[in-house]
Amino acid sequence: MKTSPPFAELSWSDDGQPFSTYFGDVYFSRESGLEETRHVFLQHNDLDQRWAALPPGATFCIGETGFGTGLNFLCAWQRWEQLAPADARLHFISSEKYPLSSEDMRRALALWPELQPWASQLLAQYSDLTAGWQQFSLAAGRVTLTLLVGDLLDTLPQLDAQVDAWFLDGFAPAKNPDMWQPALYQQMARLSRPGATVATFTSVGDVRRGLQAAGFDMRKVKGYGRKREMLCGRMQGLPETDWSAPWYQRPGTLPDGERRALIIGSGLSGCCTAFALARRGWQVTVIERHATAAAEASGNTQGILYCKLSPHQTPLSRFVQASYTYCLRLLHEVLPQGDSTWAACGVLQLSTDDKERQRQLALADQDYPHSFLHSVDAEQASALAGLAVQRPGLFFPGAGWVNPPSLCQALLQHPNIRLLTNNEALQLQQRDQHWHALDAQGHSIANATVAVICSAADSRRFHQSSHLPLKAIRGQITELPATAPSRQLRTVLCAEGYISPARQDRHHLGASFRFDRLDSEPSAEENLGNLALLDKLSPALAEALQPQRQDPATLAARAALRCTSPDYLPLIGPLAEAQAFNEDYAVLGKDASKQPATPAHWYPGLYINAGHGSRGLVSCPLSGELIAAWIGDEPLPLPLDVAQAVHPSRFLLRQLIRGQNSKATDPS
Repeated sequence: MKTSPPFAELSWSDDGQPFSTYFGDVYFSRESGLEETRHVFLQHNDLDQRWAALPPGATFCIGETGFGTGLNFLCAWQRWEQLAPADARLHFISSEKYPLSSEDMRRALALWPELQPWASQLLAQYSDLTAGWQQFSLAAGRVTLTLLVGDLLDTLPQLDAQVDAWFLDGFAPAKNPDMWQPALYQQMARLSRPGATVATFTSVGDVRRGLQAAGFDMRKVKGYGRKREMLCGRMQGLPETDWSAPWYQRPGTLPDGERRALIIGSGLSGCCTAFALARRGWQVTVIERHATAAAEASGNTQGILYCKLSPHQTPLSRFVQASYTYCLRLLHEVLPQGDSTWAACGVLQLSTDDKERQRQLALADQDYPHSFLHSVDAEQASALAGLAVQRPGLFFPGAGWVNPPSLCQALLQHPNIRLLTNNEALQLQQRDQHWHALDAQGHSIANATVAVICSAADSRRFHQSSHLPLKAIRGQITELPATAPSRQLRTVLCAEGYISPARQDRHHLGASFRFDRLDSEPSAEENLGNLALLDKLSPALAEALQPQRQDPATLAARAALRCTSPDYLPLIGPLAEAQAFNEDYAVLGKDASKQPATPAHWYPGLYINAGHGSRGLVSCPLSGELIAAWIGDEPLPLPLDVAQAVHPSRFLLRQLIRGQNSKATDPS
């Protein structure tokens, strides 16, 4: 019995073409893979005609089984740019159980010089992929690629999307029978828009009958090259759908016309949300109460790309992993590395005890790419760090530190974003299908059809979000001038706390967690606590910085308030009316197994992105993509269960089931 490899196992023919040794099959036609793709998938999904007829600002979604070398995606992207309106957006979703390594992907795509302008953009973001959802934003946001890495019979049921055309690809049914199953065709039907098309290179009868049984009207047409026949078809009618929780369903589309959004708060969550919308063509106004962006918790000098994962693949762990990979892609795209901006210097997560070491070893055994994470002993950790480290750990080679204000400023440079500083929004009021942000005098600072609250714990000041269980936690960072020995530190060190390599000749050490203070004045007590963390991280580094460890009261420090939720997951998504929620779903308070069908009462066009805690640097970029997907009715960039795990309505649901109904009332 074959064992499943984590990545594609390839051999290469004399003419440089890849061959799957696991499936014993080619990736594309030896005659011309490029022309085969154009014939099978582009022509027989009628994409030329459909794309040329799209209205301005339209979106189009392609679903694919088997990403392989990315050839189908690149061909579609090339044709999209030739035919679709300049402001239209393409979303390409593809599943892949055994992704190519970055080296193999680069070698395969070198076969197609014609596609290099598009392949180079993909390769700039492509790395050895981990399992799960992988989000790529390409062509300045005009093209989105979502890769579902894993068995498609596991990933497709977790996909929330509406597909316009299907590329039913993958290795031949005889070579890969596990994929070509009725369960696949049923998922395709579930995810299809009315009238969605499908095309596939095969003409096997079981495939045709399976698609027909799922609701597709299929026909045989001439195949490519030596292949006599292939299949294409169209979705007829709508498939029957199972009950789904109305409190997690899409809020519905906004009125056609203006695409203007209002973001309240210019920290990481606000800037990432603004950027995600702006690159989709929205005109975005960001309201900030301070004189500059990123003036509160997002204003720390060095934030750490900290990716704490669980071997049990909890929703939190899967959210963090997907967020981390997207964050790295965004950083490499928008922020050049440098002493003032960020450095992919790597992060060493040192074990704190035997239990933590076992957790780390369990993670390292889960087929993660070596370039993503790998286990190191104390000697290896010391060599990576540049200073003696006494504990083993995990090393994340692509991680490092970031100056969050630099990232925020880079995102705010998008021409579709306007920043209004020295303005504090204290109320939100909807009038004439527009959300107005009101100041202390009740004057409208700005208005738009969509508003997103990105105000950390202060998000609760708005009536519409006052029921959410957000809380502030104080944290303090201590700054230490570098010494000649400490400048040898090459990576971030993390355990109970962290210390960064020197940025502009200063290290940053932290961070404290305090629940009894909500001010931002630095304290000597927390400086002392941070110094104790340093002693545990690396006695050698603590010794190297000993000359700088003066009176804790005189050390430079910065304190700010993080925002978190009871389950330590952020709140990302649309806002429901709390009182209506309690009334509509009151039956759940008596019997949580009931399946009410009443649609949720959403605040039209109102969303929240808050509660990222100490993970905001990693989680905010993807959270912006998630908000944009909710607003634009796009495929969600996370598995459905993870998107629900960060949905704001989860707390209303829990309170209702536990008999803790929110006391919120509708705004007057």
